[in-house]
Amino acid sequence: MDAGVPARRREMATAISGAGRCRLSKVGAGRRPPPARVRVAVRLRPFVDGTAGENDTPCVRGLDSCSLEIANWRNHQETLKYQFDAFYAERSSQQDIYAGSVQPILRHLLEGQNASVLAYGPTGAGKTHTMLGSPEQPGVIPRALMDLLQLTREEGAEGRPWALSVTMSYLEIYQEKVLDLLEPSSGDLVIREDSRGNILIPGLTQKPITSFADFERHFLPASRNRTVGATRLNQRSSRSHAVLLVKVDQRERLAPFRQREGKLYLIDLAGSEDNRRTGNKGLRLKESGAINTSLFVLGKVVDALNQGLPRVPYRDSKLTRLLQDSLGGSAHSILIANIAPERRFYLDTVSALNFAARSKEVINRPFTNESLQLPVLAPVKLSQKELLGPSEAKRARGPEEEETGSPKLPIAPGSASQKLSPLQKLSSMDPAVLERLLSLDRLLGSQGSQGTPLLSTPKRERMVLMKTVEEKDLEIERLKMKQKELEAKVLAQEAADPKEKENYSPTMLRPLARRTVTVAKPLKKAVVMPLQLIQEQAASPNAEIHILKKKGRKRKLESLDASQPEEKAEDGWELQISPELLAHGRQKILDLLNEGSARDLRSLQRIGQKKAQLIVGWRELHGPFSQVEDLERVEGISGKQMESFLKANILGLAAGQGCGPS
Repeated sequence: MDAGVPARRREMATAISGAGRCRLSKVGAGRRPPPARVRVAVRLRPFVDGTAGENDTPCVRGLDSCSLEIANWRNHQETLKYQFDAFYAERSSQQDIYAGSVQPILRHLLEGQNASVLAYGPTGAGKTHTMLGSPEQPGVIPRALMDLLQLTREEGAEGRPWALSVTMSYLEIYQEKVLDLLEPSSGDLVIREDSRGNILIPGLTQKPITSFADFERHFLPASRNRTVGATRLNQRSSRSHAVLLVKVDQRERLAPFRQREGKLYLIDLAGSEDNRRTGNKGLRLKESGAINTSLFVLGKVVDALNQGLPRVPYRDSKLTRLLQDSLGGSAHSILIANIAPERRFYLDTVSALNFAARSKEVINRPFTNESLQLPVLAPVKLSQKELLGPSEAKRARGPEEEETGSPKLPIAPGSASQKLSPLQKLSSMDPAVLERLLSLDRLLGSQGSQGTPLLSTPKRERMVLMKTVEEKDLEIERLKMKQKELEAKVLAQEAADPKEKENYSPTMLRPLARRTVTVAKPLKKAVVMPLQLIQEQAASPNAEIHILKKKGRKRKLESLDASQPEEKAEDGWELQISPELLAHGRQKILDLLNEGSARDLRSLQRIGQKKAQLIVGWRELHGPFSQVEDLERVEGISGKQMESFLKANILGLAAGQGCGPS
């Protein structure tokens, strides 16, 4: 029964979800970074002295360097098989684990990428021994730091293109509190996320290290600050999750002066505990609850990543929040699952193997964290004599120098000042302005200003400023030429028109052209007439034409000159009908109401099937209508409906046109 082989469909869903969470705001944002699956290695520790009986056989057995099997607790005749990236049996050494799984990812740090190593497993399975080891058998952390510092010394040597520096931070997560082990008095720290998606901890102590001796000087005292306690299963049980953060900063020595930053997370997780077997009480029980809760959230995060859920519960725990880069983020991750061979650890071993099998399906997308920064050039410092002008230099000379008959060379008025800045000829500058600039520069120098002198700039900046000044001078000359052309054109126009030339005075400025207000043209009148009415009017030329006419309404327009308000008539529409046509239409409507059937009534505008039946019923009960306004007495017809009814039907009926139902 193969429980370790992932399903292809689940892996594709995880890859898609990992791509959606990846932030591409760094270098190479236009190209998606290649995926990198979380690599999982399983280490089986040997029997602890005094725990193995004569007939005690291990519950786990290795098949090869990548697979193992464990007894199936549901059916003792079967075994559960798991396959991982690496499997280390009881006889594997610390060097085997480090060289086989951890050492290959260190090179990614020099490329500006992140990496992480996690030790996972139940309590007493050997996680701390794997990460720290002993003086005789050093673990992953000391071996990784020794090799990393050696790599940085080689890559950052003189003559190489990059300058490298290494810093370290050490923290623990104890009962959902982030504590700085290098500075225990700092208290609970917060976990933040910057605009680029990087996880950071403000206030966390960073110590620069250049050698392994520097690392030991900071790490060993900090390790003693980690919280440990004794339980029935482990005399030195870790009561917190420990995280060692090593940051490698790279700065390019030559153009384009790029910067890279790679982070290495070395994480020793606290083990899950069964309080019935550990016998935890009081504080130990509270610590165990916090550990199990954070590990439970860690399992939820792995499941959410594998299922491709839209929300991954990173924020439900401080541990998962800190591991956001390691699981489904931007780091090359290695998970070392530690298991025990004893049968009393069987359930814990199965749980750890299932978690490891799910973790290897998580997809990360590492990228190079690179940025550009302009180099800071050293300021050019001038001597005090170069900063002084001719008058100040003369006053600075002592009386003894004035009495001596040393020959004096003629000095140009601005020769000393011209050495200060080649941007422009200072001799052409106003002497008062030059004097104030020199005084201000001396004042800044006397106050200990750390910036560059006022009238001296570095060579690179000086060349840029000179180019900018030249471009501005060319622009000014171009504008002057354009102004002269415009003036010549205006003079030519005035010479062609003598009247304007008489009124023109060179001492007076020509007023600006007054802004003209354009008024929209009125719309054309729309004529609405039935066809028969047009034919009748064509037959009788004296007949009056009934049309829709615009109704004028005046409004004021604001002009530029307030003393001359303008008025403009706004156009509206009104219906103008002759009394004869109105009476003729009303009579036709009345005849149709008294004699027409329901079908005939539906030919009127605004009259449908329901209203036609109401009109016929009302006529049968009360008799014929005496006038059109009696239609308001019919139930369901209001006064507003009556008014719209007349307007809609009077023209059509007066001209003999039938109208369909509404």
